Amino acid sequence: MTFVLAVGYRFWLRDSSLVTVEKVEVTGLTTKDAPRVRAALASAAHTMTTLHVRQEVLEQAIAAYPVVRALEVHPDFPHGLTIQVIEYRPAALVGGLPVAGDGTILRGIPVEGSLPTIEVRGVPHGNRLTDATALHAARIAGAAPAALRPRLELIEMRAQDGLVVQMRDGPELIFGDATRARAKWIAATRVLADPDAQGATYIDVRLPGRPAAGGLPATTLAPVAPAGEEQLAPPDTAVPPDTTPVDPATEQLAPAPSTGATDPQSAQPAPAPTDSTGGGGVSPPAG
Repeated sequence: MTFVLAVGYRFWLRDSSLVTVEKVEVTGLTTKDAPRVRAALASAAHTMTTLHVRQEVLEQAIAAYPVVRALEVHPDFPHGLTIQVIEYRPAALVGGLPVAGDGTILRGIPVEGSLPTIEVRGVPHGNRLTDATALHAARIAGAAPAALRPRLELIEMRAQDGLVVQMRDGPELIFGDATRARAKWIAATRVLADPDAQGATYIDVRLPGRPAAGGLPATTLAPVAPAGEEQLAPPDTAVPPDTTPVDPATEQLAPAPSTGATDPQSAQPAPAPTDSTGGGGVSPPAG
C-alpha cells in the first residue's frame, strides 16, 4: 500500500504546478531566427515541469528551423529550465547558401570567414541538398580540420580524379569520393606538414594509408606526356657535320668510300712506282 501511494505521489508531483517551468533560458543561438527559435522553445517548455521534461515536444517546436542540430536540456528544480541549442556549422556554400557537412541548407545563419564553394546547377531548394555530388562534397568540407578551413576554395568533381579540393596558396587535394573523409584529411594534413612535400602541386589521398604528393620539381627526369594521350615524338637530333673528303686539286668531291662492291675503275692496278732518276720499273734492292 505504501509503495502504491509513493508511486502515485510521484506521478502526481511530476506534473504538479509546484514544479512547473516558469523560467526558461536558451543559449547557443546565433542565427537571425534566434528570437523566433527562442520563443518557440520557451512556449513549449512552459507546458512542462522540471520533473517531466519532454524532449520530443521541444524538438517538434523548432522543427521548422533546420539550423538547430540538437538540444541539450537541463532542468533546474523547482521552476527553471536551461536549453542549450547546438547549431549546425556552415561547411561550404552551394548556390550562395551555406550548407552543413550533412547537406542541411542553413538559411539565415551567419557566415563567418570564407567557405569553399561547391558548384551545382541552379539554386538548391528545400532544407537539404538532393544532388549526390554536392552531398559528398559537403561531407568532405564538413570533415575538414579547423586549421585548414580558411584555405579551402573550391570542391569540384573531375572525371578522372573524382572529388578534388582546391586550396588557396596550396596544392590540390584529390579525395576521389567522400568515404573515410576524416582519415583522408588527416593524411593530407601530415603531407602538407612534411618539408619534403613542399612545392607539390597535388596530394592524392584516395588511399589515406598511402598518400602521394605529385608535381614536385625533378630536373633530372624527362617530362612525361599526360596519361591517355599519345607520346610526343622525340625532337630531331642535330645534323652531323659534313665530313665528305674533297680533292684539293680539283675541288671536287672525292669518291664515296667503298661499301663492299667492286668499282670497275677503282679495281685497276695502281701505276708502278718510279726510281729517283725518273726511269721506269722498280728500283733494285740495295746490294
